[in-house]
Amino acid sequence: MPVEVLLMADVKDLGSEGDVVKVSDGYARNYLLPRGVAAPVTEATRRKLAKQRAERAAELESQLGGAREMAGRLAKASVTVTVKTGDGEKLYGSVTASDIADALKAQGIELDRGQIELDSAIKDLGVFDVSVRLHPQVDAKVKVWVVEE
Repeated sequence: MPVEVLLMADVKDLGSEGDVVKVSDGYARNYLLPRGVAAPVTEATRRKLAKQRAERAAELESQLGGAREMAGRLAKASVTVTVKTGDGEKLYGSVTASDIADALKAQGIELDRGQIELDSAIKDLGVFDVSVRLHPQVDAKVKVWVVEE
């Protein structure tokens, strides 16, 4: 028997925060409700969701200034990553987001490797512009030089 629940967070393949969805009773009772990602549809849960959204928006707004300042620092920064190469300047391995984060840390810029957006690992020597997601509204580019050891 389907039951309506209010999603308190985004749920993959079901809906986004604030949606009212119909799910099976067992799915709601055994998965969604215990994890806190859904709540019964009542006026109280609607008010709670509105309060959570307002708090989250205020938190993101407060982080925005710091992210913009960090983006300015990253725009001026460049990172050199030295790698071992074989014949024909072929890299042994590749340069990953972790390598770039470690090189930035050595320069005093703390970033999580998850913030560095690489489509795939860098497998060539050269200069690359790498995107960094600092905030949902702020992206920055950092210049990465991959040179042989």
